[in-house]
Amino acid sequence: MTTPLNVPDSHARWSPRLWGTLLVLCAAMFLDALDVSMVGVALPSIADDLGLTTSTLQWIVSGYILGYGGLLLLGGRAADLLGRRRVFLIALGVFALASLLGGFVDSGPLLIASRFIKGLSAAFTAPAGLSIITTTFKEGPQRNRALSIYTTCAATGFSMGLVLSGLLTQLSWRWTMLLPAPIALIALIAGLKLIPHSDREDTHRGYDLPGAVTGTGAMLLLVFTVVQAPEAGWTSARTLLSFLAVAVLLTVFVTIERRTANPLIRLGVLRSGSQVRAQLGAAAFFGSYVGFQFLVTQYMQSLLGWSALETALAFLPAGVLVALSSTKIGDVVDRFGTPRVIAAGFTSLVVGYALFLRITLTPSYAVVILPSMLLLGAACALTFPSLNIQATNGVDDDEQGMVSGLLNTSIQVGGAIFLAVVTAVITAHGSGDGSRQAVLDSYRPGLVVVTVVAFAGLLITLTGLRRRRPVQHTVLVASSGTDRAAEASPMTTARKVSVRD
Repeated sequence: MTTPLNVPDSHARWSPRLWGTLLVLCAAMFLDALDVSMVGVALPSIADDLGLTTSTLQWIVSGYILGYGGLLLLGGRAADLLGRRRVFLIALGVFALASLLGGFVDSGPLLIASRFIKGLSAAFTAPAGLSIITTTFKEGPQRNRALSIYTTCAATGFSMGLVLSGLLTQLSWRWTMLLPAPIALIALIAGLKLIPHSDREDTHRGYDLPGAVTGTGAMLLLVFTVVQAPEAGWTSARTLLSFLAVAVLLTVFVTIERRTANPLIRLGVLRSGSQVRAQLGAAAFFGSYVGFQFLVTQYMQSLLGWSALETALAFLPAGVLVALSSTKIGDVVDRFGTPRVIAAGFTSLVVGYALFLRITLTPSYAVVILPSMLLLGAACALTFPSLNIQATNGVDDDEQGMVSGLLNTSIQVGGAIFLAVVTAVITAHGSGDGSRQAVLDSYRPGLVVVTVVAFAGLLITLTGLRRRRPVQHTVLVASSGTDRAAEASPMTTARKVSVRD
């Protein structure tokens, strides 16, 4: 359990050390999001400088996703078992070193390797950082406020990455790789001083090595298969056999987790309807947004002829709106509860995507594009923090890393799957005469898919509103392995807190 930092009750002021700890964790999340978005704009320059083919270039993005999405389950459980502070700081150091490596490499394979290592380190910093927050701040208004700031930093990093990459790429693509290194190093030094020590979980029953191998293998193979499917063909023997292997590994993994005394993922947490809705909602939210950003970036640069910087600035209003609302979302969640806030966010997302279907070859930014960007900014501000709050509420401290890893896995796998689907839809409708109008027409089905995915996320969220009313919610505390066998009952608790989740 994390050493307490004298967290105040209600709306009392936080101590400087508490703020410092939160800022260190926010810096790591900011870097994760920044790194994901910055590399996209730099890809053409990387290809020219290193002489990379399109298929090799794809793996600069996919390598990061593979390391990140494939190892999140292991990263989350490692934080619980080995100590959150230790796992977070070691992974942050690896991230800084990999950033330096990526800035000085002179070949495609080495750059891909550095990206994979960065994704791997992020798979440990993300769940460890989130679980440090959820075990340091009490469930309720304090945690909601902390999580709203934390997740806003992720959204802001994602938006700023686009702008920074547009600026830095004009100097050299290498600066987009090097920029995270000094920020990570400063955060590491500060973290050594500020982040509280945490105890390891009692592991006298042993580690779940079979579960770690099969679970990690299943996630790695799933992400790899989805990323490669558009190129290899969704119905090709290679893709179908890979999906079959994923199904076999997942079956074995579930069997192991049901029988082991110290599982990598305690399957009982998924008996909670709010937990399942949070995981599915996260996949739909991030998956739809990644697909949308991919489409819009291509639309603005390939069809409208905008520069990388102009494209980045087009997304800026969404990022600014998220940043300005960072300190307010926690209060909104306290008042209305996560289901209502998430539903409002998904509604903004669906409307924003639907409005973007009006695009033409000569759009007015203020009339056609800006309304969608503002709605998407509102959606990110409302939905992303609320999903994190809903997923981590009512979970024992010694399982916060596990749940955080599961949530981040849903985000990354959802992003990989839906981006691959959108890419496949565009390719399938791209057999026209090659004119600008034909290319635009091939983008529209992809936008429809993005809108449908967001609408599905809205429907999933609405199922949690049918019987919602302000009630006292249960917080599971310090239960033994035997007690957890009955966690399906919401009344197995030692205390209650009055929050809406």
